[in-house]
Amino acid sequence: MTEITRVPLQPIAKGALGKLWLGVAAGLLVAGGIAWAAMPSAVKVDTVVEGKGMSPTRDDVALINYKGMLDDGKVFDEGKQVPLALSDMIPGFTQALEQMQRGGKYKVKIPAELGYGNEQAGEIPPNSDLTFDIELLDFKSKAEIEQQQRMMQQLQQMQQMQGGAPGAPGAMPPGAMPEGAMPPGAVPPQP
Repeated sequence: MTEITRVPLQPIAKGALGKLWLGVAAGLLVAGGIAWAAMPSAVKVDTVVEGKGMSPTRDDVALINYKGMLDDGKVFDEGKQVPLALSDMIPGFTQALEQMQRGGKYKVKIPAELGYGNEQAGEIPPNSDLTFDIELLDFKSKAEIEQQQRMMQQLQQMQQMQGGAPGAPGAMPPGAMPEGAMPPGAVPPQP
C-alpha cells in the first residue's frame, strides 16, 4: 500500500500560535460588529421623574399626558389625560410604555423603524424618528375597564327604571311630582 495522501506536518514557527489567536480574535470582532450593526433599532427611554410600582403590559390601557415632536422640534401631537390601549400603538410607543411606572415622566426617542417607518402619517414625514415627553398617570387592564363599563351600564339602567337621576335626560325636574302623586303631608281627596 502506498502512502500518496500522507502529508508531513510542518513544525509551527515561533510566535505563529499567537498570530493565529490574534486572527481568530479579529475575526470574532468583525463578526460581532456586523451582528451589532444588523441589530434592530431600540427605543430609548430616559427617566425625568421616577415613577413607582408596576409597569403596564401590552394588554393594558394607559392614561397619559404626552407631547410628540419631530427631530426639528416641531410638535405633531399632544394630549392630556388620554387613554391609550398599548396594543393599538406603534411598536416603539408600546415598548416605551412597558418600561414606565405610574407617576413617572419620561423622554422617549423612537427610531423610524419602530414608528411609522417609510410611510407618511399626518404631519410626520416618512422615515422620521419621533421624540415624546410622556407622563404615565395610571393604567388598568382591559378586563378592569370592561368591568367598570358594565357596572356603569347597569347603574344607568337602574336609574332609567327608577325614572332617571335628577338632571339626567328624561328625568323630572327637581320639585316636580309624577302624575297622580301627592306632595308630602297632603290629605288625599275624599270620594
